[in-house]
Formats: sequence, C-alpha cells, structure tokens
Amino acid sequence: MSRTLQGIVCVIAGMVLFVGQDLLMKGMLTTYPVWMLIFVRSVVALLTLLPLVLWLGAPHRIYTPLWPWYLARAVLFAGGFAMFYAAFPFMGLAEVTTLFFAAPLMTATLAAVFLQEKIGIHRVLALLVGFAGVVIAVNPTGGNFGWISILPVMTALTYAISQTIVRKIGEQDTSLVIGLYTISLSGVVIIPIGFAVTQVIEITPDLIHLRMSWPVPALDGLGMLALLGGIGTVAYTLVSRAYQIASASVIAPFDYSYLPLAALFGYLVWGEVPHFTTFVGMVLIVSSGMYTAYRELRIEREANDNPPTAQTVFTPGAPAVVLEDALDAEAAEPEQQVPSRE
Repeated sequence: MSRTLQGIVCVIAGMVLFVGQDLLMKGMLTTYPVWMLIFVRSVVALLTLLPLVLWLGAPHRIYTPLWPWYLARAVLFAGGFAMFYAAFPFMGLAEVTTLFFAAPLMTATLAAVFLQEKIGIHRVLALLVGFAGVVIAVNPTGGNFGWISILPVMTALTYAISQTIVRKIGEQDTSLVIGLYTISLSGVVIIPIGFAVTQVIEITPDLIHLRMSWPVPALDGLGMLALLGGIGTVAYTLVSRAYQIASASVIAPFDYSYLPLAALFGYLVWGEVPHFTTFVGMVLIVSSGMYTAYRELRIEREANDNPPTAQTVFTPGAPAVVLEDALDAEAAEPEQQVPSRE
C-alpha cells in the first residue's frame, strides 16, 4: 500500500471515530463543562499512550526536542476545540462541523505558503469555491448570525495551523509520540484557558457548559468519560499519522468524510435539520475538497509512472537524505553505510 493510500485510510478512520466522539461530547455537555471533558480526554490519552510508548520503545521516545512544537499544538488543540464544543448547545452538529470544515481549505493554503507545497491554478480555484461555501454556510446576512457562528471557523484556523505543524515536523517523531504530547499537554493548558474565559464572560444559564465547577461523575458517568477519551485518542493519533506520511494538500480533503456522517447522526439522534444555506455551503466545500484530491492523486500517479532518479531515504529521528548524495559519500568512505527505511 502506498504512503498516500495509507494516509487516506488513516484520516477516514479518524473522521469516523471523531463523529462518535462528538456525538458523545454533545450529549455530555448537558452534564459536564467543556473544560472538564477536554481534561478527562487528555488524562485518558496519557494513561493509554504513555505505557504503550514505553512498552514499544524505539523509535518511539519519551523525551523529544520537538516538545515546544507539541506545546504549541496543545494550546491550539485545547483552545480551538473548546470553541468548537462551546457552539454545540446553540447550533446543530451539521452546522457546526460544516463551518469547521474550512480547516482543510486553510490547511492546504498554509501548506502552500509556509511549506512550499506546489499549488496550481486548479487548486486555487477549488480553494476559492470552498471558501465561498464557508461564507454561504456562515450566512452572515441571516437573522441567526452571531458570534457563535464564528467559533467553529476559529476552530478551523487553529486546526489547520496544528496540522501544518505536523507536516513540518514530518517523521522525526512517531504518531504515538505526537499524540501523547499534544493531547496530554492539552489537558494541562485547558485549565488556565477555562479559568481565563470564566473571568471574561458571565456564566449565564445558556453558558452553563462553560462553568469551571466540575461535578463528580457517577459510575456510569466514569465509563462514558473513559469511552470519550479513548475514542478521541485513537482518532487524533490516526489523523496525525495521516498528515505525517502523506502530503497535507492530499490528505486534507478527506477530512470531509466527517460531514455526511455528522449530518446523518445529528438528524437521527436529535432531529436536527440544517438550514438550506448550510447544505449549499456543504456541497461547495465537499466539491472543492474532492476536486483537489482528484487533481493531487492524478499528479502523484503521473509522478510514480516516471519516478525520479534520486529517492529519499529516512531513518526515524534523523533528517532525510538524498540517495544520490548518500551514494557519493559511500564511494568516498566505503565503510560508511547508507541509512535505510528498514
């Protein structure tokens, strides 16, 4: 299986699990505050991933010099998804997630700007169509438009920056290490974030899910919290892995697999029927993403049909080197071996 196909499988599996996680999250917000749910998810991730990393050993590592990047991702992850979940009581699941799915468009744009991933006229036009879909879904001229509608869009921006960081880091750390650091640290930073928010806004009955008082869960509540954390941990690790092993501009559109599932289960569980503008925006966003994916996969297929002479080899934890350069070095120093992926 090619690395691109592996990445696509990982991101689709991650999106399926994220739907399940968000269904649980939306239901549990009636009992527990946002900050508590994000904190519990982080604790479950720590208890799950830390023993696994220790047991597996190399190439997984506990200490990593990349921890500042992971701390940055934790702040983005915690703050971004706190905004996402804060919108749940006010908007349907399909509406919130449609706005959030500006993230793949933003990810592709950021990858082009900061990672120098090539972006042609076809992708530019597709991105413009996708962003038009976001604007239509937000429906700024509608009577229900307000600050709540901006929260999922802000989450999209933090998510896109976070995934661009993963792409920049590449495979210097494994997906397990990335998940361990990012999700665990998000549980640390969510507490001061929650405290700061409660000092700025007044917690009215409509905003009770943003309170800092944390109820003690019953036995069945503990089971639901553990399930929430477990699903989120696996999903986040899968998506991080996808962005590690394949181009961000190829992987990002497949995040859209979340949308039809969110709309379906929002209707089945809560009877939510999205506004017409949400459906129009969703169609434009998904069409943009799928066209971009089609273009990228065709370009990659053409490149595989005419492979370059120089190929990259990689050793986990070390920078990639070009095979031709390594062979030149080996010729100069016969006793030195070329590092291999195996």
